[in-house]
Amino acid sequence: MYRTLYWFGDNGKTGVDDSLSLANEPTYSNGGKTVTITLKPYTWSNGEKLTAQDVLFWINMDKAEKANYAGYAPGQFPDNIVSAKAPNDTTVVLTTDKAYSQQWFLFNQLSQITPMPAAWDMSSATTKGDCATNVSGCKAVFTYLTAQSKDLPGYATSKIWSVVDGPWKLQSFNSDGHVTFVPNPTYSGPQKAQVKEFKMVPFTTDTAEFNVLRGGSTLDVGYIPTQDIAKAKPANTSPATPGPNPLSANYELLPWFLYGFNYFPINYNNPTVGPIFKQLYIRQALQSVVDQKGIISSTAKNYGVETTGPVPLFPDSPLVSQTEKNNPYPFSIAGATKYLTDNGWKVVPGGVTTCVKPGTASGDCGAGIASGAKLTFALPYASGNATIDTAMASFKSNAAQVGITLNLKPEPFNTVTGATVPCSGKTCTWEMGNWGGGWVYAPDFYPTGELLFATGAGSNSGSYSNPQLDKLIAATNTQSGTAVMQAYEDFMAKNVPVIYQPNYTYSLTEIANGLKGYTSNNPYGYITPEDWHY
Repeated sequence: MYRTLYWFGDNGKTGVDDSLSLANEPTYSNGGKTVTITLKPYTWSNGEKLTAQDVLFWINMDKAEKANYAGYAPGQFPDNIVSAKAPNDTTVVLTTDKAYSQQWFLFNQLSQITPMPAAWDMSSATTKGDCATNVSGCKAVFTYLTAQSKDLPGYATSKIWSVVDGPWKLQSFNSDGHVTFVPNPTYSGPQKAQVKEFKMVPFTTDTAEFNVLRGGSTLDVGYIPTQDIAKAKPANTSPATPGPNPLSANYELLPWFLYGFNYFPINYNNPTVGPIFKQLYIRQALQSVVDQKGIISSTAKNYGVETTGPVPLFPDSPLVSQTEKNNPYPFSIAGATKYLTDNGWKVVPGGVTTCVKPGTASGDCGAGIASGAKLTFALPYASGNATIDTAMASFKSNAAQVGITLNLKPEPFNTVTGATVPCSGKTCTWEMGNWGGGWVYAPDFYPTGELLFATGAGSNSGSYSNPQLDKLIAATNTQSGTAVMQAYEDFMAKNVPVIYQPNYTYSLTEIANGLKGYTSNNPYGYITPEDWHY
């Protein structure tokens, strides 16, 4: 319904899709510190033109409410914008505090912008706001829009949310996930919707969805759970290569592999277990009991690839370092045991491993860890997916072999993501949390770490902080080339600030025979159903 300033992912490939972007790619001047953006002729569904002021509306809101934006990283957009001006309706001129890598600035800064219509600039149902032209006017608008966003039954009839610039309008919305879209007849883009309506249908479990899909008459596009694939595809083949298709009579199988990496965070600010997680050897031991190859071959049926750092191993690219390719922490019970025994712990396989050498000297357990401390952690994870269930059971079993107790608890996805957020103080009590999908590089499309691992970043769930890493991340933002990227990813691979998990194919997509226009999957998880037709 709402298009971003720059659209990413073209025909299954990473990068900018100029044809679906609302603006031409930016030009740079003044030593790289002046960024000029020229808009294409788009129109909002209420007949108003999409203008440079709509871009400034978003930027002003970002400046005013950056603390409420998960895409915010201190020192970056909008902190690095000295001025933002609209000399005319089709031009936006940004002045930055210094010159940045042009690829990074487009992929990870400008990529976040979604122009907002003047119809949203309201401080009440009857009072016009002033956020589009004045940052100080944004607080009242944000408060009003936030209140409107909580009225889920009113989404489809809202005078605010119904003003769109994308190919679809909302016809009906149910908070349980049933959503129906109809074509936006005023869409200005290259491809208008070709079907009368587009419905999204929710399921509580992957098994329930598969049972409907197997019927072959209800869903045009669905997903096969990996446990329902009868045979694994051959090993050492591309994760995006189709294997045996149990629905071949009615559907075509198209694996959907997202450009991202799979991990789950641990809470460094937890008053009890935070000091334990801050010890590198503990993270090395935890990583060593993750049997990535075993999970990929058995549970994921070879639709996956190992995660050894923040840069995806698939598709292969010059950005992937040799450290990541070699995997510094392969599955090894013996290796995990040694990490612990070398650092003051009495390992009890099948029992409870405890700290027997408290202190900060070499060979001791480390700062903040008391004598008798136990390696016992609560690990809630997203329920409803059998692949994740099995992977978590494997992790628990392997950890028990070195005396680490993982108290698993399946919970709804929203519950897990709602709990695993940056926090501090006595109420910062979550320990681990696995939402099952790690991170897809969107809306930061270049695989740098400012949003996820820089100190104080909005999506740094576990509050990891390391001055050396902050410097490495900053270098990837200002310098081009593979050397700075590989220095950052090598640090991440060796220091394991999170627990890496196998990156399973996001979904094994099944496309009904005869459905045209669904030629490939977007590597960032976007869909363009306006292309689909029979």
